[in-house]
Order: sequence, then C-alpha cells, then structure tokens
Amino acid sequence: MLELSLWKRLTILLVCLAGLAVALPNVFYTRAERYNDAVTAIERGAATTPEIQADLDQWPDFLPSAVVNLGLDLRGGAHLLAEVQLEDVYASRIDGYWPEVRDALRPLRDQVGGVQRDRTAPADELRVRISNPDGLQVAVDALRDLAQPIVSLTGVGQNDIEVSGAGDTITVRLSEAERTATDDRTMAQSLEIIRRRVDEAGTREPTIQRQGTDRILIQVPGIGSAQELKQLIGTTAKLTFHPVRGNATSLDQRVDSDQIVVPALDDPGQFYILERDAVVTGDDLVDSQPAFDQNGRPAVTFRFNPSGARAFGVYTAENVGSLFAVVLDNEVVTAPQIREAITGGSGQITGNFTVEEANRQAILLRAGALPAGMTFLEERTVGPELGQDSIDAGKVASLVAMAAVVVFMIASYGLFGTFATIALGINIALIFGVLSMIGGTLTLPGIAGIVLTIGMAVDANVLVFERIREELKTARGPARAIALGYERALSAIVDANITTFIIAVILFTLGSGPVRGFAVTLGIGILTSVFTAIFVTRLLIVLWFERRRPKQIEV
Repeated sequence: MLELSLWKRLTILLVCLAGLAVALPNVFYTRAERYNDAVTAIERGAATTPEIQADLDQWPDFLPSAVVNLGLDLRGGAHLLAEVQLEDVYASRIDGYWPEVRDALRPLRDQVGGVQRDRTAPADELRVRISNPDGLQVAVDALRDLAQPIVSLTGVGQNDIEVSGAGDTITVRLSEAERTATDDRTMAQSLEIIRRRVDEAGTREPTIQRQGTDRILIQVPGIGSAQELKQLIGTTAKLTFHPVRGNATSLDQRVDSDQIVVPALDDPGQFYILERDAVVTGDDLVDSQPAFDQNGRPAVTFRFNPSGARAFGVYTAENVGSLFAVVLDNEVVTAPQIREAITGGSGQITGNFTVEEANRQAILLRAGALPAGMTFLEERTVGPELGQDSIDAGKVASLVAMAAVVVFMIASYGLFGTFATIALGINIALIFGVLSMIGGTLTLPGIAGIVLTIGMAVDANVLVFERIREELKTARGPARAIALGYERALSAIVDANITTFIIAVILFTLGSGPVRGFAVTLGIGILTSVFTAIFVTRLLIVLWFERRRPKQIEV
C-alpha cells in the first residue's frame, strides 16, 4: 500500500541532488561570479593574465557555476528613460531623396528650367524650386515615379512619399503611413543597437524595453552611474567620410548649400569645409577594434562591408592626391591625403586617443550608429549600498517566514511537520537552481514571490496531513491511511496550484519589469512546491515508515 518503486525513488533523489548542485554557486555568489566573468573574458579573446587565472581558481571547473542574476534594485546600477528624436530620421530620409530628385529632373531641364533646393524649408520637407513654372506638372509627375510601396502590414497599398506642387515650388514629404513604418523601424533599430552596446560593455542582464511610441526604458544593473550609462549609449557614434573642399576660419563661415563646416577633434582652432554628402557612412561598417598605430599610439581600426568597400575603393581611386575627412560625431578625427586606392575595405582612425577612449570608440562603432538622437527624460542611479540593504531585508523576511512556517508545522504535525520543513528547504534550493539554469534575474518583487512561495509550499502538505488524520479516524492501519491521504488530497492540491499558476502566467504575460520578476519566482515556486510536497515529503515518510514499522502514528 505505502510503496514507491525503486525508479521513482532514484528519480526523486536525482532531481533533488541536481537542484542542490545547480543552486550551490549561489551560496558562494561572489566566487562563482568572478569565475564566470573570467570565463566570459577568455571567450571574448582576452589573454589569461594572473588576475584572470586567480578568478578562474575561485570555482572548480567540474561544478555548475551559473548564478541567479541580481536586478537593478538588488545589485545597484543605472536607470534611464530616453525619448528618441524621430524627427531626426524624417530629416535624414528627406535629405537622402535630394540626389534622386535632382537626377530625376536633370533630363527635364528644357521643360522645368533650373533646379535648386530650398534650404529654408522645414527639416522634414524637401522643397525644390524650378525656374520655369510652366513645367511644374511635368516635374511633379516625374518625382511621383520615385515613390515606392511601403513594406509593412499597416502600409499595404500606400507609397512612401507624397509629392505636391504650387507655383514654382515642388514639395516632397514622407506619407503618414511611411512615418509610422519609419517610427517602428527606428525604435526597433534603436533597441537593438542599445542592447548591443550594453552587451559589448559586459553588463549583466540589462532591461531594455520600448515604452509608448518614442520612449525606451533602460535599466542596467552593476554599472557605476547613470552618467556612465548615458556616455555608453547616448552617443550616436556616427562615422562618415567626406571629401575636403578647403579650410574655414569658424563654424559660422558661409559656404555653399552643398557644403558644411566641421571642427577638428584635436585642434580647437581648425575647421574644415566638407561636401555635405558622405562618400561612405558607418552603416556600412562591419567591425571595429582598438589597436595601435605604427608609432605605438592607441588607434581604432574599421572594416567595411562589400558595398561600403566598393564605394570607398572607387572614391579613393578617383581622388588620389586629394584630402578626405574621417568625421566621427560631427568632428573631423583626421583628414589625410589619399596616396593610393584603398580597395581592401579597411582602415584605421588615429588621433589623440587614450587606450580607454580607443576601446570605447571601438565599442560604439562596432555596435552601430543610432538612427536618431535621444533625450533623457529620467535618470536614476541606484547605489550598491541600497541594493545590499534590499538583499539583507529580503534575507530577513525569508528567514522570518521560514522560521514561522517551521515552528507552525512542527507544532501542528510533529514528525510529519519535520519532514515538511526538510522538503521546504529542498524546495527553496530548487527555486534558485531553476533560476540559475534559465538565467533568470532576481529582483525585490522576486524575493517577495519566494517569501510567498515559502508559505504556499506547505499548503499541499497541510492538505495531505489533514487527510491522513481523517483516514486514521476510520480505524484503518497507518500505511493505508497515509496512502489514502496522498491519493485523495492530490486533486485538491493540483486544482489549487493550477489556479495560482494561471495567475502567475497572466502576470508574466501582461506585466513588465518588477511584476514579471514576481511572476517568475511565483510560477517556479508553485511547480517546485508541488513536486516537493507530493514526491519529496512522501519519499521521506516512506523511508521512515519502512525503517520503523509503527503500529500507530500521530499526525
């Protein structure tokens, strides 16, 4: 009657041992974390220095080393709420249409006359003036042929641009459907680039989420300050290559409409006159790494994709002897002379860099350029001391909850209550083991979920033990009473926990941030508590019963 087959016993035992082994690194959190950081550094190509080797020696290689990631409220870190300047993308898109518009109207000069761009137009509009107003309709029809269908679910059947004309002026603007599609693409690109930049910096378990139409929430545990995070992600790191047309005396110097004045990075009094249109941009960049130039000074190397390499190669081949400027974030890093065609698609940026600056610039370039600027609406730094206070408070709450549950169970159910408390300890270890395996992040609400699970974990045992008491009143033997107690309480246990698990799933699906952290620990805790209550506690009772063979039991 009260039996568990050998394979069931071994399975329960192996699951418990595996859970304890996986949860073990969390007991030695600092040592396991240093070991993991050293392994990650080596995987990224770092040399095995004495410091890295010392970190590797912190933890045995044959043991699991994954630990539960600590969230922003526990580890400390930085919180930013950024607003993406989508209007910058509209302006950039419109600027990109000007060469196409000019080329489309060139064959129609005999009908439209001269063509000139109106630089006083709003940034999100392209206005073109023609010298012969009689050819306005011809020009409008020609430019409408430039329109392309929108590739999006919401923009099916619509074009990307709208062309209108009045008098001697043609206006080109993005359609509303294209603006919506552009917004979605820009936000998706910004999220990906920010995530790549943060990951490149070696941070742990960042939270990067879109909020609303134009805002991004960024939370990075373990980083020093919000200012450090802003420096990492707030720079556009836009790399462009422009032909040099001369020198200027100031930024305010008047130049042609197709030219711009850009200051030099290393020389405050130096200004360059560059062509407005870039030969190659950072969008064609494949890789960038910190390096050293021929003089041993820190530098940044870069490599283009095939299309960028071709464009760069063609330009350098046609302009041998001319100057070209490498512009990084609207500053001329260097303006060397083209001595020969650069056909390999790779080059090097030298300047007055430190090793740290070269590494940071390489990270930014490698991650890509943000498609639009960002305004930081909210910034907050959570100190590690506050995080440690939260951890300590969570520990106290967990210990108090566990102590109260243990006292109650032993006082109410005696030896069976002791079995339940042993299973409770295994249950908590299994929770941390599962969180470690899935790479979960523990937050303060997550700790609340664990504390709640501690109380809920014994609910199933209470149902079983009360059912065993009922069966003992019918004068059945203890073995039969225990077997029936587990059998008849099973449906109530499953039903109660399924309903709670459904709530956890809903919270995880519809919630975000702290709510999800709570839902994860609650859901995992429900699964592990059912396992320990039904199988672990029963195994302990079976082993005790087989050893003692009592004629009577008290529950």
